Amino acid sequence: MKKNSPWAWIPTLYFAQGLPYVAVMTISVMMYKRLDISNTELAFYTGWLNLPWVIKPLWSPFIDLIKTKRWWTTTMQLLIGAGLAGIAFTIPTEHFFQWTLSIFWLMAFSSATHDIAADGFYMLGLNTHQQALFVGIRSTFYRIATIAGQGLLIMLAGHLETSTGNIPFAWSITFMVLAGLFIALWLYHQFILPRPNSDRAACEVSPNTIMKEFFATFTSFFKKKQAGIAILFMLFYRFPEAQLAKMGIPFLVDPVSEGGLGLTTEQIGFVQGTVGIIGLTLGGILGGIAVSRGGLKRWLWPMVWAISLPDIVYVYLSYAQPDSLFLINTCIFIEQFGYGFGFTAYMLYLIYFADGEHKTAHYAICTAFMALGMMIPGMAAGWLQELMGYRMFFIWIMICTLATFGAAALLKIDPEFGKKK
Repeated sequence: MKKNSPWAWIPTLYFAQGLPYVAVMTISVMMYKRLDISNTELAFYTGWLNLPWVIKPLWSPFIDLIKTKRWWTTTMQLLIGAGLAGIAFTIPTEHFFQWTLSIFWLMAFSSATHDIAADGFYMLGLNTHQQALFVGIRSTFYRIATIAGQGLLIMLAGHLETSTGNIPFAWSITFMVLAGLFIALWLYHQFILPRPNSDRAACEVSPNTIMKEFFATFTSFFKKKQAGIAILFMLFYRFPEAQLAKMGIPFLVDPVSEGGLGLTTEQIGFVQGTVGIIGLTLGGILGGIAVSRGGLKRWLWPMVWAISLPDIVYVYLSYAQPDSLFLINTCIFIEQFGYGFGFTAYMLYLIYFADGEHKTAHYAICTAFMALGMMIPGMAAGWLQELMGYRMFFIWIMICTLATFGAAALLKIDPEFGKKK
C-alpha cells in the first residue's frame, strides 16, 4: 500500500464530494433563474436531478464488482469536471436549457456514484481509529465545499454579471472556473490517493450472488419494526423544507414588483452561501451536542419546532419586502439555524432505524427515501408558487409543517439512543 497521510487526501476528497452536489442542486437553480427560466419549469426539471440519489442503492452493490473504489472515485471526478466544462460551453447556445439540463443529469449520476465510491474508499483507506478521528474533518470540508459553491461561486457570477453586463457569459465563465478547479482535484487525486491492498474488484462474487443478497437486504428493511411509520417520517419530516428550498432563491431574485426581494446575484451568494451556511452549521453542531446529553427522544420535539417555526420568517419577508440586507441576512440565518438544529433529529433517526444487521445497506435505503422526500414536493413547488404568489405560498409552507409534526408524533424511540455513554 502506498502510504500517504490522511490529511493529504481526506479534506480534498470530501471537498470534491460536496461541490458537484451543490452545483447540481443549488447553483443550477440560481443560474436558471438568472437566465429567465420560469419558477414552474425551474423547480420541476431541477427537482428531477434528485433521482440519482434516490435510486443509487440500486446500483451501489455493482460498484464492488467492477474496478476498485479508487478507480471509480477518480473516474467520476474526471467525468464531473468534463460535465462542468460542457455546461460552460453550452450556456451561450440557443437551446441552453435542454443542453445544460442533460449535462446536469449526467453529472448527478456521476456525483451519486462518486459518493458511493468515496465513502467506500474512506473505509478502506483508513483503520477504525482513523475513521473515527477524521469523520469531523470530512464533514467540515463538505461544508466548506457548500460555502464555496453556494457562496463564493455565486458571488463570482454576480460580480461578472455586473462587470460584463452579459449574464450568460458571466455564468459560462463561472462554470469554466469550477471545471478547472475540479480537473485540478482529479489530477491531484490521481497521484495522492493511497492504494489500499483491500481495494480491489470483488471478482470472487458473481452478479447473481450480489442480486440475491441485495433483495434479501431490501426485503429485511421493510420487515423492520415500525417500517411504515419510519418511511412516512423520512418522506414527510422535511415536506415544508423540500418546497421552500426550491423557491428560496427565486424569491430573493424576483423584483419587488413580482413579490420578491430583488437582490443581486452577488448579494444572494453572500446571504445563502455564507450567512445561511454558518447558521446551518451552528444549528447542526448544537443539535448534536444537545442529543449527546439528553438523547434523541428527549430532544425530538424541540427539534421539530426548530425545523418548522423559523419558516415563518419567509411569511414576514414576503409581506414586509425589506430592503435592509442586515434584516434579510438575520431572517435567513434564523431559518437556517433552526433547520440545522431540527435536521439533527432526522439524520439521527435514520441511523437509529438502520441499526442492526445490514445497517450500511439499510442506511443507504433510508437516504434514498430522504432524497425522494425532497424530490417530489420540490418538483411541484414552482407551479404552486406561481399559482399562489409568494405570500400565499409561504403561508402554505407553514400549513405544511403539520405534516412534520404528524410524522414525528408517530415515532417510538429508545430514550437512551444518542446519549453519551
